[in-house]
Amino acid sequence: MLASTAPGNSVPASTVPASTVPASTVPASTVPASTGSAGTGSAGTQTAAGQRAIDAARLRVAVLRLSRRLRKHELAGLTPSQLSTLSSVGKSGPVRLGDLAAAERIAPSTLTRLVNVLEDRGYLVRKPAPDDARAYLVTVTDRGNEVLGRIREEATSMLTDILTTLTPDQLGALEAALPALEQLAGSGGSR
Repeated sequence: MLASTAPGNSVPASTVPASTVPASTVPASTVPASTGSAGTGSAGTQTAAGQRAIDAARLRVAVLRLSRRLRKHELAGLTPSQLSTLSSVGKSGPVRLGDLAAAERIAPSTLTRLVNVLEDRGYLVRKPAPDDARAYLVTVTDRGNEVLGRIREEATSMLTDILTTLTPDQLGALEAALPALEQLAGSGGSR
């Protein structure tokens, strides 16, 4: 990670004393990070207070690129939105359409179109809710579970191959970051 010392000049953040990095040069997309893992190498830019900072834009790009790489496989003819919907139903079990739309953060009409396609392909089944005649529950079929299993196995295998390109130190850093990444993934922030 580089810390700016003047416009157009960058040096590794770990070589710049915190007192020489003006607060105005820290990218607006950085977030102060815990300093609890000292000695693990360059971790980010320095804030005016000398705290490490995570470059949010760099993290976003890395996560999106990795996600894109993992999606470059046979998705059983599904779009990313269809796969997300099928995965959500697979994780939550029988779910009302309104709750699913909220979980997917999409309009109910859009969700209805997605569910229609998945139902036509035999991946989902829609049944009336037993406690409300106006509501429907959506459930993954056996065929839908098979497709989800195949996609998960393929993505896990692909990620396992990608991980073999990392050094032992990089693998250790990634393992240490897993709890934080899992928390971010489940944070419920807007898409």
